[in-house]
Amino acid sequence: MRIHAPASTCLAAALLAALLSGCGKAPDGSYQGYIEGEYLYLAAPLGGYLDTLQVARGSRVAAGAPLFSVAAEPEQQGLREAEAREAAAREKVRNLSEPRRQPEVAAIEAQLRAAEAALRLSERQLQQQESLAARAFVSAARVDEVRAARDRDLAQVDAARQQLATYRATLGRQPEVRAAEADVNAAVAQVAQKRWQVEKKVVAAQAAGEIAEIYFRPGEWVPAGAPVASLLPDAQRRLRFFVPETAVATLKPGLKVEARCDGCAAPIRATIDFIAPQAEYTPPVIYSRGSREKLVFRVEAAPAPEQAAGLRPGLPVDVRLVEQR
Repeated sequence: MRIHAPASTCLAAALLAALLSGCGKAPDGSYQGYIEGEYLYLAAPLGGYLDTLQVARGSRVAAGAPLFSVAAEPEQQGLREAEAREAAAREKVRNLSEPRRQPEVAAIEAQLRAAEAALRLSERQLQQQESLAARAFVSAARVDEVRAARDRDLAQVDAARQQLATYRATLGRQPEVRAAEADVNAAVAQVAQKRWQVEKKVVAAQAAGEIAEIYFRPGEWVPAGAPVASLLPDAQRRLRFFVPETAVATLKPGLKVEARCDGCAAPIRATIDFIAPQAEYTPPVIYSRGSREKLVFRVEAAPAPEQAAGLRPGLPVDVRLVEQR
């Protein structure tokens, strides 16, 4: 879909051409200019089908009012998955941070008692076999076999004791807890990312103003970053006028001006906030006295907030300075 430039852009170009061809102070001491609008092109960062469109071209909207939404089913599913992963990670941290459950500890204690009983038996058997070997009733190999069994039972007792100490204390599991907490942080970041994607599928007005154009309709596929609507904020309507090079040195930001237009009931009050650093028109090669008179500088002024909403981009105005500072 082609996005057409606002009509005020073409009108502004025509006005600028006319101004440059003969710009200067009018007999009443005013300068020629026009109303300029700086548009916001509103888009969602992610693509999808346009789900809802809550405004029409030419309608006024308040700051923060929802304008349109793009279908967000995939992003919502991803958000639910991320939230489930976060819940699982938090549960793992909680489980690792708590002492072992009593039945688990009792099972390890039973294993320890069994290992100690086996150790006592193997020690008695070793004593018996060593006594018999001293009287040459059994071979040395048999004694070595019983001694190995005793050493095995001794190792099992030691292992059971270490496992029981680990189960009774949470301090020994701190590396596991830290790893689980890192998983929680990663899950939280993933949830935040998915939630941002879902929230950005609904676009609201960033400022009070007027909807200038609509580029898509519900049901159409909207590519990522493609503007669905353009908004002309009230605060982005400006006076733009041109002064000759002989007068630009007398102007500075902060000076007050008034503008009049055909059909305006009252003068438009504004404050100068920008003066172009370069001339809009430069004659070729040599600046003669006559050619210097053709140099004009673009000056912009912000209108009073209570008057800004009624200004139409492209409207010709005559601007005069009303205050010197």
